[in-house]
Amino acid sequence: MGQELITIIDMFLVKEDLKNNIYSYQVEQITEGDETIVLQALDTAEQEVKSYFYTNDKKEYLDGRPRYDAEAIFAKRGEERNALVVSLCLSVAKWYIVDLCNADIIYEHAKERYDRAIDYLKRLAKGDVNISSLPIVPRTEETEKQITPFVYGSRKKYNHE
Repeated sequence: MGQELITIIDMFLVKEDLKNNIYSYQVEQITEGDETIVLQALDTAEQEVKSYFYTNDKKEYLDGRPRYDAEAIFAKRGEERNALVVSLCLSVAKWYIVDLCNADIIYEHAKERYDRAIDYLKRLAKGDVNISSLPIVPRTEETEKQITPFVYGSRKKYNHE
């Protein structure tokens, strides 16, 4: 029980956040009152959204795009959290809850919101959009050395003669 309480308190999202995205009677009906299903959906959504904030080791990610400090973003609690990130997480969490059942919920609406949230996160990962209020990982001399400027041009024209 003690371990479960620590996990509940230490989460980025809490069950009360869902009221902005889905009615409590719907959550209760879908999960049949099992709070562990809700907590698992919230945790899974947090992990999925967090994965979009990390860059991989591909060279293309060293092109100067902001690298968000995912640990700092998801370490915030309560009012300190970024509202857009919370909203994206809730859309994903709602999808995981609605996936269990279609009780008095428009399934297509939940799917559309999930798809929009994931599309936004993909654009964020590509650098097409930025969230200026989120912390960014500071650049070091080592990361600056890895960034190469774009080079463009063409080969010399081939002459058949």
